[in-house]
Amino acid sequence: MKKLTSRILLGVSLLTSAACTKIDNYDGPNASFEGRLIDAATGENFQTSTGSVTVRLEQISWSETPVPQDIPSKMDGTFKDTKLFSGHYRITPIGGAFWPVYEPVEMDISKGSSHNFELTPYLVITNFTQELNGNNLTLRFSIDAPIGAGLPTIIEAQPYVNTTKLVGPGASIFNYSDALKVPVNKEWINMTDEDKTIEITVPDLVPGRKFFVRVGVRLNDSYKSSNLSQIVEIDVPQ
Repeated sequence: MKKLTSRILLGVSLLTSAACTKIDNYDGPNASFEGRLIDAATGENFQTSTGSVTVRLEQISWSETPVPQDIPSKMDGTFKDTKLFSGHYRITPIGGAFWPVYEPVEMDISKGSSHNFELTPYLVITNFTQELNGNNLTLRFSIDAPIGAGLPTIIEAQPYVNTTKLVGPGASIFNYSDALKVPVNKEWINMTDEDKTIEITVPDLVPGRKFFVRVGVRLNDSYKSSNLSQIVEIDVPQ
């Protein structure tokens, strides 16, 4: 009797387990999406930093109110994600020092999909020069605004210095970077030509080391983002 009861209980348990098991019939991520963020003022890749510009995807073929998926851009202005579901997406670049994109792109994404986005920067950094005197580095540059009307307040300018190619906001040596901020706090329309030419000296670089250097200008938009120069290498002699 005990054996019969045990068998009945075992059978009920197996049936219950089978009833609770659902078969996943959905295909896995089989799509990819990549491209470039292009600076509309220069035609070159948009200069970014770690965690700044992202490409936001919303799969509107799945839901009318989809949960956004963000692809972080690389520092060279490119982006790529190889683990997406095929479908129709609404796509918007966000988070950087550029004029907001009010007209998202809508497109089907499948394996090997790509698209480039042209962004209008708040500011363009020009005439960026570097002069090394002993172990003191003087950086000079100018700023220009493709669109001056309505430009967010310019907060500050600063250098970014690191010992790796990963250099920019959130990735720099404090004493060579954040400690050397130059306050601006002006509206573009109130800035003189002299205000738009900036010089910063980075003192006491370690002799015999290689540094990666760029400059940036931060604006008071909702992201407090910065327009950035390209990265240069500086070799400090012994």
